[in-house]
Amino acid sequence: MTMTSSPETPGVASGPASPRAHRPLSDYALTGEASRRAVEMGLSAAEWYHTEVPRKAMKELMQRHDGPALRDTILWAVLHVIFAAGGIYFWGTWWCVPFWIAYGVLYGSACDSRWHECGHGTAFKTGWMNDVVYQIASFQVIRNPVNWRWSHVRHHTDTYIVGRDAEIAWMHPVKLTLKALAYVGIVDAWASIKVIVRNAMGNLSAEEKDYIPQSEWPKAVFVARVHVTIYAVTALVSLGMLVSGLGWRSLIPWMLIGLPRVYGCWHMVLTGMLQHGGLAEDVLDHRLNTRTVYMNPISRWIYWNMNYHVEHHMFPMVPYHALPRLHEMIKHDLPAPNTSMWDGYREMVRAVMRQRREPGYYHHRELPPTARPYNQEFHDARSVPERDGDFAGASMDAIREGA
Repeated sequence: MTMTSSPETPGVASGPASPRAHRPLSDYALTGEASRRAVEMGLSAAEWYHTEVPRKAMKELMQRHDGPALRDTILWAVLHVIFAAGGIYFWGTWWCVPFWIAYGVLYGSACDSRWHECGHGTAFKTGWMNDVVYQIASFQVIRNPVNWRWSHVRHHTDTYIVGRDAEIAWMHPVKLTLKALAYVGIVDAWASIKVIVRNAMGNLSAEEKDYIPQSEWPKAVFVARVHVTIYAVTALVSLGMLVSGLGWRSLIPWMLIGLPRVYGCWHMVLTGMLQHGGLAEDVLDHRLNTRTVYMNPISRWIYWNMNYHVEHHMFPMVPYHALPRLHEMIKHDLPAPNTSMWDGYREMVRAVMRQRREPGYYHHRELPPTARPYNQEFHDARSVPERDGDFAGASMDAIREGA
C-alpha cells in the first residue's frame, strides 16, 4: 500500500492531529454534549460521500436472491451438527478439542456476520428467512435483536460520529488490555449478558431509548426474556446432568449454548477489529474511517464478505455475495485495500499506538490518481473544540464494545 510519510515516523501514513486530543470517554455517550455538538455541526444524518456507480449496474448489484444465503446457511447449520456431534462423541479425550474449536467459531464468530447481513435484510430475498436467521444469530452473539437492529441503523447513518454512533469499537483513549481480552470474549460476553438481563427486567437505558423507537421497547423486553429463559433451561439441564452423576459431561449443554460465544469469538474479533481501527472519527467519507482488507476464502465465508467494508458502508443494501463485484467496480476511487489481515493489523496497530501518544491522530491512506479527493471538511481541527475531562459519566452502553 502506498502511504504518505510524516516527519515524526517515516513511512507511516499521517492524519492531522486535531484538538480532539483529550476526549473523555463520556464524550462517546449518546445523550451528552458530544451528541448535541454533532447535530449542530451537521454531522448527524448527513450526506456521505459515495463513489458514482451507473444506475443500471447498482440495480443489478442490489438484486436479492435466496440461493447464496440458503446454501451458506444450510452449510452453517450442518457444520454445527457435525462438529457438535464430534465434540460430544469424543468428550473426555483430546480428540474432542478440534471439534469444539470449530463449533465455537461457527457459533461465536460466524453468527456475527449472519446477524449483520440478515439485520440489513439483504442476505435472503425472502423476508422471513432473514428474520429467522437474524433471531438465531442474535441469540448466539448475545445481542438483543431489537436493540441492535436500531443501533446498527444509527451506525450506518452516523458511522464513527462521536456522540451519535452506538457501535464505536475504538474509543479513545484505547484500553489495550480490554482489546486483548476481547479475543477470548469473557468481558464482552459478560457485559452483553448484563444488558440482556437488564432488558428482561424491563429496563432500557437512556441510550437505548435514544435510538430505539418507543413502539419497539416492549419487543426489546420480550425478546430479552426469551433469551434469559433459554439460558435458564440450559442451566437446569446442566444441573440435572451433574446431579445424575455425569460429572464433567454436565458442561456439554454450556459447550453447545452460551460458552461458544466466549471460546469461539476470536475470529469475529480478529476480523471486526480491522473495520475502523486507527482511522478517523467525525468525517463524512467512509474512505477515511473504514477499511477494506483482502482475506482468504474461509475467513470470507465465516465473515460473509464483510472484509469489503468500505464498499458495504457506501452501499449497505448490496448483498454480501455481490460485494466482490462492487469492489471491482469502485476500487479505482478507494484507497488500496490491505493485502491481508496481517497487513491490516500492522497498519492498524501502528496507528492505534501512535494515537495513544498523539490523541487526534488517524491513519490517512493515499488515494489512487483515479479517485476523487477525500471529503474532509468536518475533520478540520478548527471544527471541533478541545475536549478535556476524565472518564466520569461514561455509561456501560458507551463501553460495551470494549474500548
